Amino acid sequence: MNYIEIKAPAKINIGLSILSERADGFHNLSTLFYPISDLFDVLIFEQANQFEFHCDSDMVPGDNSNLVVKAKNILEKITGKTLNVKIELQKNIPSQAGLGGGSSDAAAALISLNEMFKLNLNHAKLIDLALQLGSDVPFFIKSKPAIGSSRGEILDYVDIEIHEPILIVNPGINISTKEAFQNVSPKNVQFDLHSIIKNGKLDYEIINRELKNDFENYVFVKYPEIEAIKKQLDKEGAIFSLLSGSGSTVYGIFPNIKLAETAKSNISEKYFSFLSNPPY
Repeated sequence: MNYIEIKAPAKINIGLSILSERADGFHNLSTLFYPISDLFDVLIFEQANQFEFHCDSDMVPGDNSNLVVKAKNILEKITGKTLNVKIELQKNIPSQAGLGGGSSDAAAALISLNEMFKLNLNHAKLIDLALQLGSDVPFFIKSKPAIGSSRGEILDYVDIEIHEPILIVNPGINISTKEAFQNVSPKNVQFDLHSIIKNGKLDYEIINRELKNDFENYVFVKYPEIEAIKKQLDKEGAIFSLLSGSGSTVYGIFPNIKLAETAKSNISEKYFSFLSNPPY
């Protein structure tokens, strides 16, 4: 196979609890990952005479610090093969936004290069390599709704589909994940996320009562502009709203498309906003 084009979707976190700090410096957490399949980056892989990487966004590094390049390098290291490939990355997901764009791109690279060069790495090995690249990367190997635990790499896939429209808003504020973790206090209390799913749907009464993102306290104090977005989504009629990941994206789930479209039209034009259409 000489050519692969793949979509790398975004994600949101439906609840995010930081449970404890680990001996390895990471944190144990609990979250429900939900893919946003209609907001995605596009990656194009073509076999070539030498390695090339290009991205259409100035916000994305093009050197060895890029997760896509790291994915290629880690595959070369474990297989002993030189992967001469030209990779083009078309960015649609905001960077450093809590939507998992970089992690999704890395997972797409692992999947595509494994297939293109017939590396024959199984799912378990891909998950292992994904975790070496980042805590969110394992989720994107399948990009299916899943309850994540440990660092986020232990995935319990769940049968859930959100039929309500989801409005995603990013103000363009870059929040350091490391800084965010340093300023959150683990609560050592785990909520059973299975209890928020009823017949394949979210129970909004329970999630509004029980679910939080533990990063919100720190992020909202340091960046009141982000808290103001959440308050606006609630005022516009969202039935649930939350910071995604460590931010700075906030999303709101709306009861119908009319309210969601009205809310989107009222969002500041200086912000990135995306209305995810529910599946039918």
